[in-house]
Amino acid sequence: MKPEKINLWPGPAPVGNGVFDPATPSITVYRPSLTNGTSIVICPGGGYSSVVIEPEGHGIARWLNGYGITGIVLDYRLPQGRPFVPLLDAQRAIRMARSQGREWNGNPNRLGIMGFSAGGHLAATAGNRFDSGNPNAADPIERFSCRPDFMILIYPLIRMDDKKLEGCMNSLLGTKPDAELKDLFSCERQVTRQTPPAFLAHARNDTIVSPDHSRLFAEALRTKGVATEYLELPEGDHGLNGYQGPMWDAWQASSMAWLACRMKTPDYQLAAD
Repeated sequence: MKPEKINLWPGPAPVGNGVFDPATPSITVYRPSLTNGTSIVICPGGGYSSVVIEPEGHGIARWLNGYGITGIVLDYRLPQGRPFVPLLDAQRAIRMARSQGREWNGNPNRLGIMGFSAGGHLAATAGNRFDSGNPNAADPIERFSCRPDFMILIYPLIRMDDKKLEGCMNSLLGTKPDAELKDLFSCERQVTRQTPPAFLAHARNDTIVSPDHSRLFAEALRTKGVATEYLELPEGDHGLNGYQGPMWDAWQASSMAWLACRMKTPDYQLAAD
C-alpha cells in the first residue's frame, strides 16, 4: 500500500505562548496489507540537529508493516533551542493517529511510540508528558489523548547531564539552560506511574550515548511499577553496526516478541506486502 504524507498542522505550527512557525512538520503513514490493529509513531534520531529519516524512519515503517503494524514516520521540527517544539509535533502525531483510528486500520488503544537516539529522547519525553485531550477544542484532533500506550526506545538519549552530548543538549535546550529546564527534559526524573510500558535496547559499547541512559530510565520505570524490558546488547556501538547484522536483528526480534505479548496480537512473520 502506498505511503501517505500528511502535514501535522492545518496552518503554521505552534511554538508556544501564541507564537507560530512557518515550518511544515509531517507524518508519513505506512499501512500494512494485513493489520493486527497496532500503530507506532516513529521518531528518527539525528542529535536534534537533523532527522535521520530513512534508516530510522521510513525503513523502520516498512519493517513494521511486515508484522501487521501501521508505521507512522514523524518528520518533526528541529528545536534550535526551543525544547517544546519537537514534543508538540510528537504529541500532535499521536493525537492524529488516534483520531484516525480505524480509518487507518488501527485500534486507538494500541498506539505506541518508538524512537532512536535523540528520537528516543523525544519518544520518552512524549511518554512522560501527555494529556487526555481538550474536549472543547475547535480542532477535533486536539480532543484526543496524546498518551502513547507503549514505548520502544533504541539507544535513546535520556539524561540532560551528560557532557559528551553537550551539542545535542544545546540544540534542544539552548546554550544556557537553567537547572529547572534540564531537570524537566531529563526523562528518568519525570517518570510517573502513568508513564507507559517500555522496551529499551542499547549496545554495551555505545561510544556516543552511554548505555547508562537506558539503564537509568529502565530503573526509574521499574521503581514506579511500570512494566519494562531492557535488552543490553554485547556490541554494535551507536546505530548498531549501521542498522544491520545480528545486533540490529536482535532488538527487532525481541521488541516484536515483547510487543506481541503486551498487545496480545499475533507475532506475524516478516513478509513483504
